[in-house]
Amino acid sequence: MERERSGRRAARGRPASSVRVPRDTESTSWASGPTVRARMQSQKTRDTAPELAVRRILHSRGLRYRVDCRPMPEFRSRADLVFRASKVAVFIDGCFWHGCPEHGRRQTKANSTYWRQKVARNAERDRRFDDALREAGWVPIRVWEHQDPADVADEIEATVRSRHNR
Repeated sequence: MERERSGRRAARGRPASSVRVPRDTESTSWASGPTVRARMQSQKTRDTAPELAVRRILHSRGLRYRVDCRPMPEFRSRADLVFRASKVAVFIDGCFWHGCPEHGRRQTKANSTYWRQKVARNAERDRRFDDALREAGWVPIRVWEHQDPADVADEIEATVRSRHNR
């Protein structure tokens, strides 16, 4: 992904430091077709509407945080919001990608076995990462994209402030 002239990363997708490696995927792609593949690759990985709504509320309450970063350098996974001083990592999970019990259980028409396994792997990875964060003294907060941003912000603020004032 190219950087804008100001040196900041582009508004959508992966961080500027992330480089997509070109591969021959035409014959091995999980997508049912090139249009589907292009649509799936264009999904935002940060700055989604639910994430921005929560960030606006938290910022207006005086909380400062890092966006889309690793809570700890040794981990590959990135949190949507990281409060380093309080050791709180926030994940605003998409219903489809993380298997929301309320919205994320719909069946796909193409490659349904693949997608069912993919979502299960995502959920398992989330559990392992949360456990690793807890072992390292962090508090992971996972919320769904459909939750009310004000309620989510209340939960995050209460956790951050209670841990910061220890």
